[in-house]
Amino acid sequence: MTPPHSDKVTPQEPPIPPEDIHLPARGFSVNRKKAIAAAALLWIGWAIMVWAVLNDTTGDFDRSGLLLYRTGVDFHPLGGTMLEEAVRDITALGGVLLTTLVTIAACVALLFLKLRREATLFAITVMLGWLLNNTMKMLVGRDRPDLVPYLTQAGGYSFPSGHSFASAMVYTGMALAFASMSDRHSVRYTMIGAAMVLSAMIAWSRVMLGVHYPSDALAGWLGGAAWAFTAAALLYKPARAAAESELGHKLDPINH
Repeated sequence: MTPPHSDKVTPQEPPIPPEDIHLPARGFSVNRKKAIAAAALLWIGWAIMVWAVLNDTTGDFDRSGLLLYRTGVDFHPLGGTMLEEAVRDITALGGVLLTTLVTIAACVALLFLKLRREATLFAITVMLGWLLNNTMKMLVGRDRPDLVPYLTQAGGYSFPSGHSFASAMVYTGMALAFASMSDRHSVRYTMIGAAMVLSAMIAWSRVMLGVHYPSDALAGWLGGAAWAFTAAALLYKPARAAAESELGHKLDPINH
């Protein structure tokens, strides 16, 4: 008679005893004064870009940026197909699908690390950030550029760039969340700096693909990063209260 099947893993080696597994010290919150200072600088840059676009003073800047990657009478891209594919790969990191998957994965990882406060704060940051970016797009109502051929599909309003805003918000916000795993300034600054560099690359890829003006990409990047720092400072206490609530404890996978 065949023995009943079990869904438990049969270990090839002795498993690690649970008492030998320890999570490192964590939960070092972001300095909210520094976050506000960074946000203020970024919001000032964002406001300058909004003023410049609304007053139609970015023409030369936008034209130069769009033509920087193009050549010939047909404005075909420089660098060949390999560079073109690389730019598409970079821009995909700021798309709705990947930023949503990254957000979900980061929140789950934070919950398993017993960082409910950071997971809650990050989730709130992203949800409100999408609303903020879409509101700005509708208020400005700028059409997309038509100077060079598009190298990817794009629709909707142009200012600010949604890819630029989302990537700066998601990757900077995620870096701020995981920075709570370390109490060393060098580690925290490196994580945040790397996230901002990556999001800046995604922002510029939108210009290289011809679907956004440089001013769209710059404003989106400034606004997304500014919002990530603003949320880290101003939404910290509400996120902590939500994480410590009864519902927050029920959502914790460690408790199931």
